[in-house]
Amino acid sequence: MSGARDTARAIDALKRGWPVAVTVGAGRLVLLAVETANDVTLAQFDAAQPADVLLSAARAATLNLANQREAASPASPALIERVPWLDLPTAIALADPVRDMATPLKGPFRAKPVAMPEAAAAALRLARLAGLLPALFVTPGGPAETEVEAGALDDYEDPAHLVIASQARLPVAVSEKAEIVAFRHVADAAEHVALIIGTPDGTPPLVRLHSECLTGDVLGSLKCDCGPQLAGALDAMTHANWGILLYLRQEGRGIGLINKLRAYALQDQGFDTVDANLRLGFGVDERDFRVAARMLALLGQLSVRLMTNNPQKVAGLEGAGIAVVERVPHKMGENPHNSAYLATKRDRTGHQL
Repeated sequence: MSGARDTARAIDALKRGWPVAVTVGAGRLVLLAVETANDVTLAQFDAAQPADVLLSAARAATLNLANQREAASPASPALIERVPWLDLPTAIALADPVRDMATPLKGPFRAKPVAMPEAAAAALRLARLAGLLPALFVTPGGPAETEVEAGALDDYEDPAHLVIASQARLPVAVSEKAEIVAFRHVADAAEHVALIIGTPDGTPPLVRLHSECLTGDVLGSLKCDCGPQLAGALDAMTHANWGILLYLRQEGRGIGLINKLRAYALQDQGFDTVDANLRLGFGVDERDFRVAARMLALLGQLSVRLMTNNPQKVAGLEGAGIAVVERVPHKMGENPHNSAYLATKRDRTGHQL
C-alpha cells in the first residue's frame, strides 16, 4: 500500500507542475511534466543544466526522431537533446500533436541514448496515469517534491485496493427499485459506482460496463454513442430479471477528459480514434477492466450476462475471474456525426457491431 500512496503523491505533484523523482534500483530520474510547467518552474528545474525532453517513441516517430520498431512499444521512451532554443513553447509543440498543423515544428531535433530506460518508461507511465501528455523535462539529479520507485506503479493500479465506501437506495427514472453502491480506491480516492436495478435473485445479472463520458452522458454529444448506450442499458435491465450498471471513472477509454478533447481535435484534422490516441502517446485503450471485475466480486457476483460489443471487456472480466455466461449485443445511437467512429470500433478494435 505504501507504494500506491507514493504513486498517488507523485501523480498529484506532476499535475500541479512540481518536480518528481522516479527511481529504479540505484538509478534516479527527476522529471517535470511539460504540460504543467511554466517559465518559473522550468527555470528552477534547469538551474544546474538544461533538462532534456522525454517523449514516447510513438510521438518521436511522428517527429522523425525514432524508428518505427521503437514506436511499436507504448512504453518505449525517446530522449530529445535540449538545445538553447528549445524553450517551453517549443517543448509544448513537441508534446502536443494537436498543434502540429497550426505550429510547424522548427527543428532539427536530435534524439539521444536513454541512459535509464526503465526509469524513463516508468516516468512516461506516471504521466499517463496522471492524465497528462507523456512528455517530460528530465534530468538525472536535483531536488524533487516527492519520489516514487518504478515498481510502485503496479501497486497503485492493483484493483485489490478498491473497497465499498457507501451504498443507498436510489429510485431512478427507469426503476423505483434501485440501489447505488459507491467504491473508492484507497490509494488515490478515485470513485466508481454500481447501480443495481431490481432484486438479486441468484441468476447472473445483466451487466453493463459503462466508462464515464461527460460529453456523451451529460452534454448529449453526437460524436459517440455513449449517451444512448447508457440509457439503453438501464432500460434493458428493467426487462431482465435484474441488472447492474458499473459506471467507471475511465473517461476517454482511460486517457481522461482533457486528452479525449485533444483526440477530438485530432479527429477533426482527419485522424480516426485509434490514430488520435496513438499520436497523443497513449495506447488504443488504456482502461483497466480488472476494476470492474473487482467491483462485481465485492458485490458477490462472479457470473454475469455482459451487455457489450467489445470482446476486450469479455476477456478483461474473464481474465480477472468473472465468468461471462452470455454476451448480449448492445448497438444503438448511430448518427451522421459518429458513423466513422463506430466504423473504427468495428474495423480497428474488433467491436462486434
